[in-house]
Amino acid sequence: MNKHNLIIAALLCITSFSGMTKQDDLMQEVKISAASQEADIKNNQMIFHGPVEVTQGSITILADELRATSKEDGGGKILIAIGNPATYSQIMEDGRPASASAKEIRYELSSRILTLVGNATLEQDGSRVTGNMIRYNIAKQQLIAESIGNERVITIIQPESYQETSQDKSEEQPKEQQAATEPLPTQLPVIMQEKQ
Repeated sequence: MNKHNLIIAALLCITSFSGMTKQDDLMQEVKISAASQEADIKNNQMIFHGPVEVTQGSITILADELRATSKEDGGGKILIAIGNPATYSQIMEDGRPASASAKEIRYELSSRILTLVGNATLEQDGSRVTGNMIRYNIAKQQLIAESIGNERVITIIQPESYQETSQDKSEEQPKEQQAATEPLPTQLPVIMQEKQ
């Protein structure tokens, strides 16, 4: 791909990230519900055994195990969800859901960075990003996806007509049907990357 086409593709990806994060989610308390928990006070770490559910506003993380750590320098809290897969979901500012899944989901509360590792997938409005690692800055809405070895990452951007049709259909359905047919929520971009 030449430099000109690469710039055009990058601009299309950026403009397709139409959903804004619900900023009030980031100001809500974090609630962790689990079957059991252990505390390692010396190392500022708690381990929650599953099933585990983490909520913060419309953000939901589901996992088999969760490690919550606090940095000694006061640099913030980090949640590491492990599952097969662990999932992340959020409702965007415009009301549309987004979702993510991976073997490990790392959520840095202070910097609002979500890192997915191992069969990572991010979805919104029928578009998808997949790779070995996806890092998403929720506040800045910046995304990096990487593959490993000889695998490649392909980006497919859904046309606006697909997104509009999808949104029109969800507005026509009763709320009960919408909840049953919509994917898990999250605040992620409208692009699709798949391994070739």
